[in-house]
Amino acid sequence: MNTLSTNETRSHYLDNLKVALTVLVIAHHAMIPFVDGAGWPFSPSNPDESLPYMWHFLNTNAAFFMGLFFMISGYFVPKSFDRQGFGKFIFKKTLRLFVPFAVISAVISVATGTPESGHTWFLGTLFLFCLVYSIIRLVCKKSYDNPKPLSLIFVIVFAVIMSAGSLILRKIYNQDDWIYLWVYKFEPVHYLQYIMMFAFGVMAGRGEWFNKMSGTTGCTSLVIGLLLCIVNYLRGDNAWSGFIYQWFGAYESLLCVFLCTGLIWLFRKAGNWSGRFWKWCAEQSFGAYIIHLFVLLIVENILDPIWLGAAGKYLSVLILATAGSFVISWLLRLIPGVKKVL
Repeated sequence: MNTLSTNETRSHYLDNLKVALTVLVIAHHAMIPFVDGAGWPFSPSNPDESLPYMWHFLNTNAAFFMGLFFMISGYFVPKSFDRQGFGKFIFKKTLRLFVPFAVISAVISVATGTPESGHTWFLGTLFLFCLVYSIIRLVCKKSYDNPKPLSLIFVIVFAVIMSAGSLILRKIYNQDDWIYLWVYKFEPVHYLQYIMMFAFGVMAGRGEWFNKMSGTTGCTSLVIGLLLCIVNYLRGDNAWSGFIYQWFGAYESLLCVFLCTGLIWLFRKAGNWSGRFWKWCAEQSFGAYIIHLFVLLIVENILDPIWLGAAGKYLSVLILATAGSFVISWLLRLIPGVKKVL
């Protein structure tokens, strides 16, 4: 690999992590029909195509992967605002986030006959966060850099604060309870996580925390996060599972903060590769996220009459939908002007 500048190094490992996260989102949504199918517009016609144990996969993903998206997105916001200023920053975020949110919401709402944004709630929420950040910067005028590197103590305190807030929210709302404000929707039990992880990313961007993170902070966070994932996968119908369920607001908050921090460090150390294929994947990942719902539904319906076994059907859907989403994103980006949005 060629010698890289700091910005280029950051871009490679974070771009690769975003590609991995996009694939994980597709894998997550592809799994839903094989677990219980609740809220998903497709279910297998063959009842034997079921993978009930994989609720652990969905439960673990939901604990951290969208929080990590917000964390990475927040990381680039301060320097982008510094470079562009309020007007240009908001204009670009409108094109990149609000326009696809509005278009996909319109398509889904017409198709379902009810106001619905589907998976693009993320785009609407990220646009809202960016708007709030830009207004704060406009009022405060001054930015505040933090030259101190990220410490393990900060990660622990941050995780504890999120845990306390999440426990309170889960006394009021259940997971998968969504509040609708016309087409915009949000899930209260995870909204605090998204706000805080975006804020974490903003603070990290101000202080270049990702690039400066020590091995002690990164590796320790990764080990704790992975252990929490493993325990969540292994729990069954027993007292330990009941304990985790009772305190899941705290459990998933700890998992989210430690695993996300650890994955940033891991990809910086071991995922900082580059090349034409990986650059191509990074360029298509945003578009693939936006269109993957439609690609998944097409693939699921095409493969539905074919018997491949539950695991075989899931893997076939995942591979075809992932490849299709990235390729279609690439084709769409060949249209003049589309790259400004996708």
